[in-house]
Amino acid sequence: MRAYLSVWRLPSAPVLLIAGFAGRLPSAMVPLALLLMVQQQTGSYAAAGLASATLGIASALMAPILGRLVDRRGPRPVLLTQAGLYPLLISLLVAVVLGGGPLEAIVAASAAAGAATPLVSGTVRALWSRVDPRVRPTAYALDATATELVFVVGPSLVAALAVVATPAVAIGVAGVLAMAGALGIATSTETRAWVPASVERTGMFSTVVAPGMPRVLLSGAAVMLGFGALEVAIPAYATAVGAPGMSGALLSLWAMGSVMGGLWFGARVVSWSLPRQYRWGLLGVTIGLAPLAWVSSPWALGALLFLGGTAIAPTLTVQNSLVGAIAPVHATTEAFTWLSTITVGASAIGAAVGGGLIEGPFGVPGSLALATLGAAVAVVVTLVPGRRPEVGRRPEPVVEAARARIAA
Repeated sequence: MRAYLSVWRLPSAPVLLIAGFAGRLPSAMVPLALLLMVQQQTGSYAAAGLASATLGIASALMAPILGRLVDRRGPRPVLLTQAGLYPLLISLLVAVVLGGGPLEAIVAASAAAGAATPLVSGTVRALWSRVDPRVRPTAYALDATATELVFVVGPSLVAALAVVATPAVAIGVAGVLAMAGALGIATSTETRAWVPASVERTGMFSTVVAPGMPRVLLSGAAVMLGFGALEVAIPAYATAVGAPGMSGALLSLWAMGSVMGGLWFGARVVSWSLPRQYRWGLLGVTIGLAPLAWVSSPWALGALLFLGGTAIAPTLTVQNSLVGAIAPVHATTEAFTWLSTITVGASAIGAAVGGGLIEGPFGVPGSLALATLGAAVAVVVTLVPGRRPEVGRRPEPVVEAARARIAA
């Protein structure tokens, strides 16, 4: 607990943790609530899926552009603009759907709302990369754990609001949370103290190809492709055993395992280099996923999901530490947003491929095997030699030592 108290006592840490959690909740609420709302209004799951996918894709594509802007102008103007714009566009989306608008209008409104999604996650991670290096790993662990909690609380909140009210109310609540989170971060001490780094103009993809980044991005994409396959396999499994309502509990157990693992990991000092920690973390994720395809009992599956989930948040913590260490000083936020964009896209591909496997001869075990394969590929990617990262961040001993070991 002492390690977490040291983070909590940092200037603006309570704001970053609480506002960051609130500002991230919409990412787990709006896609699901929109899916439910559009399906109820149109009676079409295809239309609902298209609207939800459009919202997610628009958000993912816009994030690196906004991250680049944040690095050059600072996060305050971007977050303040989004805090005002996002609730309006979310309200417009609800009005179009409930007003019986055509599918084209629903898709367009979904794209607009997705593009305006506040850049909370990338900004918060970039701010954590600027704190004292002695507590930075614990801060990243708390951040990763909070992200896992988002995907436990968010869907549960949508389900509750959909029952007692309507999915439209859930979207409205998400809009308020997004605005509050963006405003909280924008007005924090750390954000106000942000001084953009002066840098020459660079290409849009220069951060992606920076030394060390391709391996982190590709390995992150591979493991998230596996997670996408698992997230579609679990509901299919629950339906197959005659208990469709169990899918939420199983996925929550998976996320809670990650939360427990993240809290345990964040309180420890690890002497291994970041790349070595990352490889072993990915290997732990792979081992946790491997037995799932052969499990027939829901109780055994829940236990294995919880145990396997304990490796996820620690691995994501180290992944964030790697990105923070190797990102160019002028593109920290952009680097984190590229990570989010690529992993979200990979997760969507994994869900699509996993769904195809489930509908085909391989069934649910095929999708779960794909999850294991994705994590295993991620481990292999980290073993591929790459260029040594250039020193582009602060001359802090801990960061410089991490940089010197990135290519290990």
